[in-house]
Amino acid sequence: MINTPSMAALAACLLSPLAVQAGGYQTPPPELQALVDAPRPPLQSLSPTRQLVAQIHRPGLPGIADVAQPELRLAGLRLNPAMRAASRFDFGNAITLLDVNSGESRPARGLPAAARIADIAWSADGRRLAFSLWGPRGVELWLLDADSARARRLGDFHLNAVSGRGFAWMGDRLLVKLVPAGQGPAPAPSFTPAGPNIQESAGGQVSQTRTYPDLLKTPYDADLLDYHLSSQLALASLDGKLGLVGKPDRFLGVAPSPDGRYLLVTRLQRPYSTLVPISRFPQRVEVMDLRGRSAHLVNQRPLLERMPSGNDAVETGPRDVEWRADAPATLFWAEAQDGGDPARDSKVRDALFLQAAPFQQPPFKLQELASRFADIKWGRDDLALVSEYWWKTRELKTWRARPGQPQSQPELINSRSSEDRYADPGAPVTKLGRYGQPVLDAGADGKQLYLFGEGASPEGDRPFIDRYDLDSKQTTRLWRSQAPWYEQPLALIDPQAGLALVSREKTDEPANLYRLKLDQPASLRQLTRFTHPTPQLKAVSKRQLRYQRADGVALTATLYLPPGYDARRDGPLPLLMWAYPTEYKSASAASQVSDSPYRFNRIGYWGPEAMLARGYAVLDDPSMPIVGEGDKEPNDSYLPQLKASAEAAVNEVVRLGVADRERIAVGGHSYGAFMTANLLAHTRLFRAGIARSGAYNRTLTPFGFQSEERNFWQAKNVYQTMSPFNYAEQIKDALLLIHGEADNNPGTFPIQSERLYQALQGLGGAARLVMLPAESHGYRARESILHMLWEEDRWLDRYVKHAKPRAAD
Repeated sequence: MINTPSMAALAACLLSPLAVQAGGYQTPPPELQALVDAPRPPLQSLSPTRQLVAQIHRPGLPGIADVAQPELRLAGLRLNPAMRAASRFDFGNAITLLDVNSGESRPARGLPAAARIADIAWSADGRRLAFSLWGPRGVELWLLDADSARARRLGDFHLNAVSGRGFAWMGDRLLVKLVPAGQGPAPAPSFTPAGPNIQESAGGQVSQTRTYPDLLKTPYDADLLDYHLSSQLALASLDGKLGLVGKPDRFLGVAPSPDGRYLLVTRLQRPYSTLVPISRFPQRVEVMDLRGRSAHLVNQRPLLERMPSGNDAVETGPRDVEWRADAPATLFWAEAQDGGDPARDSKVRDALFLQAAPFQQPPFKLQELASRFADIKWGRDDLALVSEYWWKTRELKTWRARPGQPQSQPELINSRSSEDRYADPGAPVTKLGRYGQPVLDAGADGKQLYLFGEGASPEGDRPFIDRYDLDSKQTTRLWRSQAPWYEQPLALIDPQAGLALVSREKTDEPANLYRLKLDQPASLRQLTRFTHPTPQLKAVSKRQLRYQRADGVALTATLYLPPGYDARRDGPLPLLMWAYPTEYKSASAASQVSDSPYRFNRIGYWGPEAMLARGYAVLDDPSMPIVGEGDKEPNDSYLPQLKASAEAAVNEVVRLGVADRERIAVGGHSYGAFMTANLLAHTRLFRAGIARSGAYNRTLTPFGFQSEERNFWQAKNVYQTMSPFNYAEQIKDALLLIHGEADNNPGTFPIQSERLYQALQGLGGAARLVMLPAESHGYRARESILHMLWEEDRWLDRYVKHAKPRAAD
């Protein structure tokens, strides 16, 4: 006799919380859909001559059919096999050339219909713009003539853009990486296993490897990676003719020397790994001539499966290899002097080296550093700016080096904590040097630098332009953003004449480009006229809040209120708080004011501001500092500080009368989602939570997460205490979990949301799990974004907007 389930049993299964709910993608109310379909501003690129701005116009969001196209996930790479390119879904569809002097705008002609423009690069003389375009059979290379504004395809070849954009200017030619001619089809998979896939550790050496996605799993994966990375180097003239350089190989990077005589190439080599991504595979770094012959071996780097522990750990041997931008063909690199191990005592952590072509002489040691090399800006033989950084202490130093004067000693220019935004002197301005590479702009007399800074201050961000005298080391302020505008310097059009290109915006006007004479504020000339993308929300009000945590740490947040809202007339509103915790080494740095009250109120679909269209108040980015001063680790007191910050934020909006304490939700993305689950597990401050693409069980990220250096076995109690999964039984308020099924972020694997949902469901909690097909850590398809907003709107309406006061516990 065959046993069949009763109708009651079938109904119970269908109504079970575990049952998969059908219905497809949903669309939110029109006021939310309008945010998704609002026009997007173009991407803008200033020419090297500072005379033209290329504006890359973008259509609406891609559809799910585009996002869900076949994709390979190999060794940390995600690539489109049909295009031989890294996966991407956001393209330009038109180009406009804007004249910085006249404000005249000219559309590019000759583009194909429904163009998909990917990467762009100006020629050094500013006469041409090269760009890659995804065509029907592969990635094509195109040129736009700046004088005629006419675009044309260069040759009939296809680029390999799996690693890098696939093209770079070399004077009046282009260095390209091509799909090899006659390569044949990709390796075919075998459906019959050749044997087990085995990993083995020989033991004896401690290493710290974080959890990476998209790793190689089988020998077939390795063969497929080889196939798609294989490319042929070539030089393309402006008429499209090609001159091949060497033979096809697995090139990860190629950089021409400033004088165009050599190529610095990085080749991928075997053996590969199933534990780490491609960035830690073996590499051969060498210099080639233009016929493809090896001129100098720089480094033969081994597989880096094992690395010292800590955020200041680096590989041994030459790293950060590049060309010196102000010399014809001189190599630069950094090299660890402590074995790359921050736990090892060493007065010298890194040394910097130079070696000039033809590479017959030994390398010249430019400088020794007491911490890790961070950056270098080239100027001339007596001027380079070297930055070093030590993460553990957040100490950041900048030195003046003299690369052409071997006996000189470096001069300290600036020393500060990287967390101290108020003390940030700004970034030096560069220009194109004699070899067409960016070098420091030292003014007409060569004795000064220009600095662009964010201008963080107790009154908010006030960007500035300074002039720094290299001899006296004194700074003169040339210009500063003035309220009620938020203005950002973008370029010095003519430093001697004091002409600058700036972006200006204020709360109800989007950012536009202006031409400005620094000492004449009235000289402003508007170059672009972008209109408000969501005029229906133009009357949204914004206020920068400043308040204190119980332990005295000063906090900031941005409060948004819906159009037409009046607190006295309308009373408290339901409120959505959206945040992201940040670690600090000092309470004073954590207390600094961030952002500006004068920025444009861009009400988009991604952040919490979308809910203004549905009548909610929004508290965006309330400070959630996690402070660990001195030898203390921030995460040792993560929960008490998190709860105190959240409580202070709630108390402040309630004190202002804009929020109802009984109708507040909290949300966040990634580490903000982790925060959300913790706040619901350890407080009753919120009626609901929205957690997107988060991690909730820290034992699944045992070798560190976010800024945590210690592994699980070194700090078991910290990992366990910070894991909201361990306290799922304490989550009494409704939690909406959203996650991309193809999340590529280390640590936020989809299983994190799945397991937390299973725990909440089994414990009788109010929870909903939404897995978005084909989506990564950030969601891209229009259908996915619309559905995300539909879910969030329904969740808040159900559990927050109409919530009744809780019964006394």
